[in-house]
Amino acid sequence: MLVFVGTYTDPILFGTGEILQGKGKGIYVYRLDPASGALEQVGLTTGVTNPSYLAFDSSRRFLYAVNELKTYDGKPTGTVSAFAVDTQSATLRFLNKRLTHGTDPCHVLVDNACKHIFVANFMSGSVCVLPIRDDGSLDEASDFIQHQGSGIDPARQKGPHAHSVTLDAVNRFAFVPDLGLDRLMVYRFDPMRGMLEANGIPWIKMKPGAGPRHVAFHPAGRFAYLVNELDSTIAVLTYDADSGAFAHLQTVPTLPEAFDGKSTCADIQVAPSGRFVYASNRGHDSIAIYRVNLRSGALIHVGHEPTQGKTPRSFGIDPTGRFLLAANQDSDTIVSFRIDPDDGTLSSTGPAKPVPTPVCVKFC
Repeated sequence: MLVFVGTYTDPILFGTGEILQGKGKGIYVYRLDPASGALEQVGLTTGVTNPSYLAFDSSRRFLYAVNELKTYDGKPTGTVSAFAVDTQSATLRFLNKRLTHGTDPCHVLVDNACKHIFVANFMSGSVCVLPIRDDGSLDEASDFIQHQGSGIDPARQKGPHAHSVTLDAVNRFAFVPDLGLDRLMVYRFDPMRGMLEANGIPWIKMKPGAGPRHVAFHPAGRFAYLVNELDSTIAVLTYDADSGAFAHLQTVPTLPEAFDGKSTCADIQVAPSGRFVYASNRGHDSIAIYRVNLRSGALIHVGHEPTQGKTPRSFGIDPTGRFLLAANQDSDTIVSFRIDPDDGTLSSTGPAKPVPTPVCVKFC
């Protein structure tokens, strides 16, 4: 099994005001040992600027990487790059690059029909849709949505900050957590035109100052889990597939009750079995582990596992559900954990793998 890792290659100014010195050389490729969980580097694609977040199409023939930039060719925009994937040689062949029409694109998603990609532009708070050509390259944007508004946090919520895009199972709805607005936005998606339209119920509001970041659906499709970056919580939501609407069921913390330091959330994922939910804490530097009540969707706390590094950004759960790979962005490592299928707990499989400023982990 191949593992592709997106990195920061250049200095980047975050919304926190911090400047991170990117140390990566591009998109790294590793081979995951299915028995031990060990990683071996087998490839590297250079010449790609800040390929922080990656997404495959369902066939794993093509890979798309945001180029997290504030300007490109003198314009206030980032870009997104398309690649053809050769799994035999673990190499990527560059196809083309398109503007995202917003700054600091931080997330990319391919629709289930492999006809469009969706990009969230974090700093400018917008969403861009781009059609995919038959050869995997990208066409010019077919739609662009600019969010408006602000939140209560004067430092982090002065304006909108779209952070990710998630689709339902049949490409009818697109969901965009906006950290600056404290809203999970809901759009209807027209795949024929590649356009987004406001849903009848256009959003669900989070607690002021929560800072929604990523949402992950349960495999059953009736529940979703929204991680809030700023207040370090997970909102458990019930989902109506007919209307695209959510209802709030539960909110749980991602941090231990006794922790009083500074920490923010990053990623959230549901195990392929649907039995466990995991979220990453940056500051506490851990993975929060929850068990799912399969009838109600509610979460039951299991524990926390230190990621053995600093600032776990994204993490990946392999398709078999046996391993979780945590990307420690600020300590330049990826740590492989074995997932206990019975209780969801994590155990390290060995020494940390050195990887410069890793951000995103995707399996192929």
